[in-house]
Amino acid sequence: MRRTEPAPVLDSINRNLINMLQGGFPISQSPYQEIANRVGISEDELLWRLEVMKTDGIYSRFGPLYNAEALGGAVTLAALAVPEKEYEQITELVNAHEEVAHNYLRTHHHTPTLFNMWFVISTETREEIDTVIEQIETETGLKVHNMPKQKEYFLELKFTL
Repeated sequence: MRRTEPAPVLDSINRNLINMLQGGFPISQSPYQEIANRVGISEDELLWRLEVMKTDGIYSRFGPLYNAEALGGAVTLAALAVPEKEYEQITELVNAHEEVAHNYLRTHHHTPTLFNMWFVISTETREEIDTVIEQIETETGLKVHNMPKQKEYFLELKFTL
C-alpha cells in the first residue's frame, strides 16, 4: 500500500538513501527490495520516499550514467547566459530535451553577464548535438555555447548529506 502523506524531506532514512544510491545500484531480480532491506524499510516505503523526494526537487534524476562516447555516441558541455527574470522559463525549455542532463545554475559574482546555465547534452551522434543546440537556440532566442571536452578526467563525485 502506498503512503499518501508527505515524506520528511531529509530525515535520516532519506539521507541514508541518497548517500547509498550514489554508490551503486544492485543488479538483481528485486533491486528495490534489496535497498529497502539495507535501510530497514519496506519496498513500498522506499518507492514512496524516492517518488516524494523527486517531486519535492531533492533530486532531479535517478538512473545510470553511461559513457556515451564509449558506446559510440557524443557528449558535450553547453552554457547559456540567461537573463535572471527568464531563468525559470528557459530552464524548463532546456530541460524538456531528453538529451539534456546535469543542468545547473552557476553564478559569477565578479562578472554577472557570464554564462549562468550549464548543462550536458548527450546524444547518439555528433550531428544530433548540433541539432539539439539549434533547437534550444530557436526556442530560447539565446546563443548556446558548445564546449566539447578536449581531455577526459574521471572524478568519482559523491554528495554526502
